[in-house]
Amino acid sequence: MPVIRASEAAVHEMHGVRFVSYAKPATGSKELCAWRVEIPAGTPGVAHTVSREEILHVLSGSLRFTVDGRTDTLAAGDTAIVNPGATLTVENPGDLPAAMWVTTSVGLEAVLADGSRVTPPWAR
Repeated sequence: MPVIRASEAAVHEMHGVRFVSYAKPATGSKELCAWRVEIPAGTPGVAHTVSREEILHVLSGSLRFTVDGRTDTLAAGDTAIVNPGATLTVENPGDLPAAMWVTTSVGLEAVLADGSRVTPPWAR
């Protein structure tokens, strides 16, 4: 049974956001990836279209999610389900930092507004 200690989690930063990766093939997961996202107060979102379903669970603070043009604010304990092919933006317009937990399947790819494709290191 693979165990990933908090001190062993891989940390990545992108667009002013911190991604702390726990489960992925490199750590022993065969099908799923999971990571914590830490979003500072006042951080704007970056629109991207996802290739795999994502489950986003707000751990602390509140975040504004826009999925295919529909915007909702989620608070700690709330969960959003983003289907493959949906365009997602997550932002923290508030005065406090926020965190969420994300789970998806291995191989997630994001397509940014400029058409560039990104396979994040925390999802492979």
